Amino acid sequence: MPDELVNVRYMVNGVQASIDFYTRHFGFELRSNAAPAFADVVRGRLRLLLAGPQSSAGRPMPDGRKPKPGGWNRIHFVVKDINGEVERLRDAGVSFRNEIVTGPGGQQIVIDDPSGNPIKLFQPAGN
Repeated sequence: MPDELVNVRYMVNGVQASIDFYTRHFGFELRSNAAPAFADVVRGRLRLLLAGPQSSAGRPMPDGRKPKPGGWNRIHFVVKDINGEVERLRDAGVSFRNEIVTGPGGQQIVIDDPSGNPIKLFQPAGN
């Protein structure tokens, strides 16, 4: 269905810090806010669900494991000028996991959100 949102959930340490980060740096709009437990932000057809430790998503599994932020799954933003985006975000104090990497498909870099969830910026080759 063309009007349907794509939903991605990130576990976050701080819901309000995550709202601020995604709306300020990546152009998301706040959809709902039930901080400190939960909020969701939207950019285009992407709905990012920000689940804090107090949310139902933060409850331990039956085996005792607790959901937590981080890992290597990520949202992926295609950009036209990766160098310009990196400069803009560094100037704003955003944390990066690495430097720009160039491969046959283009250039990429990985950012950490305030909870350590990765975000990938990617500029396709030839752009």
